[in-house]
Amino acid sequence: MRLLVIEDNAALRCNLEAAFSEAGLTVDFAADGSSGLQAALADPPDVLVLDLGLPGLDGLRVCERLRVEADRHVPVLMLTARDALDDKLAGFQSGADDYLVKPFATAELLARCLALSQRHRAGTSHVMRIGTLSIDRRSGHIERAGQVLQLPDTARHLLLALVEAWPRTLTRSELVERIWGDAPPESDPLRTHLYSLRQVLDRPFAVPMLKTIHGVGFRLEADA
Repeated sequence: MRLLVIEDNAALRCNLEAAFSEAGLTVDFAADGSSGLQAALADPPDVLVLDLGLPGLDGLRVCERLRVEADRHVPVLMLTARDALDDKLAGFQSGADDYLVKPFATAELLARCLALSQRHRAGTSHVMRIGTLSIDRRSGHIERAGQVLQLPDTARHLLLALVEAWPRTLTRSELVERIWGDAPPESDPLRTHLYSLRQVLDRPFAVPMLKTIHGVGFRLEADA
């Protein structure tokens, strides 16, 4: 696995280089957003580790431009010292796949990078298909049986998580962690958003795709 780290903190870059090298991974570095974006577009890495607070072109803008300009999906793990929910949601809305708050354990960063590489099948097409459902991870365009689906942001992130996990079942805790990290809303954070997803994904069609696996969680089933 080859990583690209865009991080302006020299000490952190040095620590990460030592950790990744010890783990046997190939890693390239950039110290600012503009040069990092150029490197990611010229030779897309298996995983991009992206600092949010970069000089010049910040991490959100780098991620947004990468999603528009890259010819494949590059998994993005965003690093930041900001841990507010709004900051996390802004990261996901810009196209990030995962989010890690500083300070962090290097072992967790390594584990998340490996998981992202496997989850996204690095270098594959932006468009994922299950039966008549297709979702473009770059543009956010979603269709089922040729009909365009318009989803609220959180419901769209839930669908993306289920598509990427397919055909595996995701537990409630996995879905909550994927969407809200370690700061989920109080009460039942999934109920309303799963309802919204079902209203758009399944209600207009004869065959439901979103299945509840009682006592386990949720998964998608192909409709064709």
